[in-house]
Amino acid sequence: MAQADPGDIARLIEACGEEPGNVCRFVFERTDSVGLAEAAGWITGPLSQVVLVVLGAWVINRIVRRVIRRFVQRVEGSAESGRLQKMRAKTPSIFLHTGAVNMRAVARAQTIGTVLRSVASGIIWGFAVIYSLGAIGLNLGPLLAGAGVAGVALGFGAQSMVRDFLAGIFMIIEDQFGVGDVVDVGEATGTIELVTLRVTRLRDINGTVWYVPNGEIRRVGNMSQQWARAVLDIAVAPTADLDKASRVIIAAAEAVWELPAAKPDVLDKPEVLGVDYLGPDAAIIRIQGKTRPGSQWRVNRMLRARIAEALAAEGIDIPPSTYLINRGGA
Repeated sequence: MAQADPGDIARLIEACGEEPGNVCRFVFERTDSVGLAEAAGWITGPLSQVVLVVLGAWVINRIVRRVIRRFVQRVEGSAESGRLQKMRAKTPSIFLHTGAVNMRAVARAQTIGTVLRSVASGIIWGFAVIYSLGAIGLNLGPLLAGAGVAGVALGFGAQSMVRDFLAGIFMIIEDQFGVGDVVDVGEATGTIELVTLRVTRLRDINGTVWYVPNGEIRRVGNMSQQWARAVLDIAVAPTADLDKASRVIIAAAEAVWELPAAKPDVLDKPEVLGVDYLGPDAAIIRIQGKTRPGSQWRVNRMLRARIAEALAAEGIDIPPSTYLINRGGA
């Protein structure tokens, strides 16, 4: 265009900019239309970049999510195999052993996979949006500065919510408790009914439902994890034959361990630890036995009834001021 009309050059620059692309120049030369040239240049320039960025983000997101999903599936498939033990040795806080059949590790891996997929998708699409806005010509400086100010303000306003979410993530990863566990979280004690990243819902023995923000939980006492122990302190008259009382108590406990109703819930055999207290009012003999988590209270109730009957049958008196004292829960 060495001999081109200066007016045409000005219109070409208006349509395609100082450095016109081949497509924009071609459309302008064939149609002599500034609007069509601008549209062609925009389609083959910013629009094509945005399409490529969106397509690339979609592909990368699919790949990352598939990798995370495969990882979760491998953990699920190895929940009962030696592979999980090797992974647990490298990451003990994530894949804590919580039972002979580690189903909790499967559920925990699924939760971790969901969080990882959400975080990965957010990061990938966030970068894609920022790059796309820059490609179509928006000045990202003021936008990012405004977003930074808004983020700081939101962080101050929602710091308790952020704390709840972070605490919830670590609670799930570390398997501090799960649905169905009986826990003591300080302000409330009861059975877990729902665990989310922000709040934990539990119901106490009176039926009251407690909603506890995860960020407010400073310590957790889990009475349903791995195994439990049924513990009873049995008071007998201080003048009773304590050796005989111990034999009667352990025989009654072993009889409970053999009951069809108790067998699925008991593990190791019960044992008498000896005289835990001796005074003018009573002698207290402690007995304990390992049970499945959450079954200790049911086993305790059966022990109380059977031991009371056995002591009465052998003529061993129980002090009137005390009875079977439970040190193991309700």
